[in-house]
Amino acid sequence: MTSELNSKEATLKFLETTDFYELIFMANSERKKYKKNKIELCAIVNAKSGACPEDCSFCSQSLRWKTHAPAYPLMDKYEILKRALEAKNYKVKRFSIVISGIKPSKQEMKKIAEAIETIAKNGIKPCASLGLLNYDEISYLKDYGLQRLHCNIETSEDFFPKICTTHSFLDKVRTLEAAKKAEVSVCSGGVFGMGETWKDRVDMAYFLKEFNVDSVPINFLTPIKGTPLESQPVLSPLEALKIIAMFRLILPDKDIRICGGRPLLGEFASWIFISGANALMTGDYLTTHGRSYNDDLKFVENHGLEVDHVVP
Repeated sequence: MTSELNSKEATLKFLETTDFYELIFMANSERKKYKKNKIELCAIVNAKSGACPEDCSFCSQSLRWKTHAPAYPLMDKYEILKRALEAKNYKVKRFSIVISGIKPSKQEMKKIAEAIETIAKNGIKPCASLGLLNYDEISYLKDYGLQRLHCNIETSEDFFPKICTTHSFLDKVRTLEAAKKAEVSVCSGGVFGMGETWKDRVDMAYFLKEFNVDSVPINFLTPIKGTPLESQPVLSPLEALKIIAMFRLILPDKDIRICGGRPLLGEFASWIFISGANALMTGDYLTTHGRSYNDDLKFVENHGLEVDHVVP
């Protein structure tokens, strides 16, 4: 990491005064130093959708917003495994089970654990995004093969109450702490372009650095009709790339994973790797379409990079 980034205040000044292309050059150098030319692919299944009682302002699955998001109960483990095996065929290394709601019921936890077990037995790294779990719940899933828990902090602690009031930033932190205690890999990032400032972004990056997360998913807001953020202006491609570069420079040895909102980059989509990203979520997202597995494999190959898909 460049010596200029030794505090939040210094980082903000650095971001304000450094030429965009110089910033990108530094981020790309850090990516190559720590991640070589390997790109990791992950995919998800929206295993339980909609009917969520929470009020996250960016999410189409909340009961509080009038959207067209699908609503259905938890998939059975065979359907989840089918999706995971399809992803594996396209060099996807990690596959995550994602559900709506604050956390699974006891009955749902058992079904999810069984699905995790079948995924692990088929040579795929199982991940899960299941809301606000505690230590016992995470340990239970780990016994079935859970390798990584995903729980986004979404934004800075200061900005968080402006996007969600039904749970707190601290609730998120407790889940991350429980995952660490259970010795499960941690994936945590958030959504950008919700109205947060650069200070919020820097605060968030330093929190994740201090917490020593393993993977940082970066999502760019796609305003969804019916949500409170439906009229929020989208980020410019260059601002989005600058966010990626900042996270690489602050967390130089971590996986910087580009997830939702990639289409807003337009003709600059090919810049995500030279901006510091070394991982992609491929396939569809929760309630919006992504890029096909084939398209992303070609995307990585066309950049002279290699997909890291070997499962130890």
